[in-house]
Amino acid sequence: MEQTPKHNTKSMQNANQTSIYKLLIAGIVVSMLGVYLRFAFDSTTLSLVSWIILFLGAFICCKAVFKILGS
Repeated sequence: MEQTPKHNTKSMQNANQTSIYKLLIAGIVVSMLGVYLRFAFDSTTLSLVSWIILFLGAFICCKAVFKILGS
């Protein structure tokens, strides 16, 4: 009975795709931009926009993480 190595399974190969990690990095950069804008200036409009950017970056990061876990 021959067993396949755990690092060479189909799900592990899908989880190691570079496109997923590029998406994760993009989400982190967008989130960092949102955090910077949140604390950079004191404006109600800019604060609202920065919160939207922050949650957009968090959504992108969660999407990448669920792609890794779902494979």
